[in-house]
Amino acid sequence: MAVINYIQLENVSKRFGDLLLFEGLNMDISEGQRVALIAKNGTGKSTLLNIIMGKESLDEGKITFRRDITLSFLEQDPSYNPEQTILDTFFSSNNETIRLIAQYEAYISKNENLDSPEFQELVEQMEIRKAWDYDIKIKQILAQLKITDFDKKIKHLSGGQLKRVALANALITEPDLLILDEPTNHLDLEMTEWLEEYLIRSGLTLLMVTHDRYFLDRVCTDIIEIDQKQLYAYKGNYSYYLEKRQDRIDAQNAELARANNLFRKELDWMRRQPQARATKAKSRIDSFYDLEKKVAQKRQDESVKLQMNATYLGSKIFEAKYISKQFDDFVLIKDFYYNFSRYEKMGIIGKNGTGKSTFLKLLLGIIKPDSGSFDIGETVSFGYYSQDGLTFDEQMKVIDVVRDIAEEINIGNGKKLSASQFLQHFLFTPETQHNYVYKLSGGEKRRLYLCTVLMKNPNFLVLDEPTNDLDIVTLNVLEEYLANFKGCVIVVSHDRYFTDKVVDHLLVFQGNAVIKDFPGNYSDYREWKEQQNAIDAKQAEIKQKNKVEEPKRSVNRTRKLSFAEQREYSLLESDIENLETEKKDLETMLSGGNIPQQELIKASERIAEVIELIDDKTMRWLELSEYTNN
Repeated sequence: MAVINYIQLENVSKRFGDLLLFEGLNMDISEGQRVALIAKNGTGKSTLLNIIMGKESLDEGKITFRRDITLSFLEQDPSYNPEQTILDTFFSSNNETIRLIAQYEAYISKNENLDSPEFQELVEQMEIRKAWDYDIKIKQILAQLKITDFDKKIKHLSGGQLKRVALANALITEPDLLILDEPTNHLDLEMTEWLEEYLIRSGLTLLMVTHDRYFLDRVCTDIIEIDQKQLYAYKGNYSYYLEKRQDRIDAQNAELARANNLFRKELDWMRRQPQARATKAKSRIDSFYDLEKKVAQKRQDESVKLQMNATYLGSKIFEAKYISKQFDDFVLIKDFYYNFSRYEKMGIIGKNGTGKSTFLKLLLGIIKPDSGSFDIGETVSFGYYSQDGLTFDEQMKVIDVVRDIAEEINIGNGKKLSASQFLQHFLFTPETQHNYVYKLSGGEKRRLYLCTVLMKNPNFLVLDEPTNDLDIVTLNVLEEYLANFKGCVIVVSHDRYFTDKVVDHLLVFQGNAVIKDFPGNYSDYREWKEQQNAIDAKQAEIKQKNKVEEPKRSVNRTRKLSFAEQREYSLLESDIENLETEKKDLETMLSGGNIPQQELIKASERIAEVIELIDDKTMRWLELSEYTNN
């Protein structure tokens, strides 16, 4: 089967002023590939995606697209007209089928005359383009991403809601090539796992940037890495990439060691007879200078160095005494009690909107509970990394952001670092430290924010979505730091890999003020949940089987039906007939695909009720019919 190339990059280079991001990149993406782009923050991942989409210019090289290819792009920070509604953003697509559905939805919302030639033409076009199926698919995507209020204006959305709207927009257009920049940011665990399955089943060709390592492992077929301004390709998932990347680095280090040994010999040779250098072999001298350049290009395996020591922490941490909190009629937490232990590392998981971030803000005193209280130990010193991040003055220099907090930072054991030295631990070079904040990438800003939290030497870290926008190198170091942290940790995260590495038990926010305390990490919880689901399904199956096979009660065939039973029997016949009619109508409605989202949900729930009613009434009808035959 012939390979169909969608996009090809040849010798692509990009720099900003004196900063060279990458040079001479060559890559191609073919139909069916699911490619992940991996690199440290600030080395050009989002820039490369923007170049491909024509939002940034390239300095050298060229990009070739397959003729008539369609692209869809999820940006890291999407933007729309703030006055548009959510529905407007979906129906402003270039996809003809989506525009047709938009016309249909607009017509039925504004017109009562569904017999007009104009409406019949729309229906006919919907049939021709199979738009009914497409409409159902769109609504399924929107339902999974919890997007229901279509009339809400963009300006009223939170950052997370806006990202989900943009993701839905990217998915429903069904492009030839889908480009995603951090698609799992702001998705809860259920949404993330749904997206994994959707991308695998859909057969879409993908190019994406993500730091979610489980997501990489399950979705990707290929990984490309920008490292030392060069591009390396790996045919396999994230686990394969880790193995082969280490092989590559080991080989490079071995080659560099050999080059260093040879360089020392050649340098000695060059120095021994400077007066006779003109008589030496010119090729050997040229080789020496080539070798000198190679040795100078030594590998820079820099990583964030987190060596902060927590301040003293006493035995009393905090006690949550029957906390309750609700907003209007929405109850998030009710009579919640918990006594936190010394050195405990807790993860908090759950769907968006179930109260995870609210719980952290209650603990920190940012918002007050409706009832109950927190009793916090005297030695506890919180370090809070919020989901929204620190609002920096974009016109400040990086070094000044840190100096505004402290000129010197105590890292424990009597050691202190200057603000500049401390920033270098977080991979901010002296040159970068004197850059303005607005020049930093999203991931670099999050790293700077993490720096400002840890420099205060907290002994209790409260981290709300710390993994968003951090690169994999920084995540690995942060995981190791938290695992060895001599203090307490509460972390809210949708990054399953991160949660597995850091926490020793979970609070699972299940909604409606239901909070489950689970002794284990996320993988433990998921395995337990799957077992519970299997048990529940088996019990439901047994219950249904017993219901169907339940032996009929012994029938006294000599007695006749009472008047009440005769009336019940005759009513059951008409009830069953009416329910069967309703069931058919609901099936037609669901398969038609032309109903709004809320009605679709109600119809799905109602058809389940109708089927159960039919079963119950039929069983009762059969029971009574035993007497009618006498």
